[in-house]
Amino acid sequence: MQCRAGCGACCIAPSISSPIPGMPHGKAAGERCIQLSVDNYCALFGKSERPAVCSAFLPELDVCGSSNEAAIRLLGWLEQQTGLGN
Repeated sequence: MQCRAGCGACCIAPSISSPIPGMPHGKAAGERCIQLSVDNYCALFGKSERPAVCSAFLPELDVCGSSNEAAIRLLGWLEQQTGLGN
């Protein structure tokens, strides 16, 4: 599966504990990454500054669903199920 153009769900729904340029402490779940453009494209895509966790993420139907909205829901659910409080 290829990333859907302009989706950005993986840059919004999950928490990221790795430093991100402009976000030295990472980001909370549901928080929009500072590197995500207004049209939902990663400004760091293909650059060495991109966190390894972001580069390692591979889109799959089970995670991304069939729409951007489904991806936000699925990634949000996964975040809740795997969070530190669980």
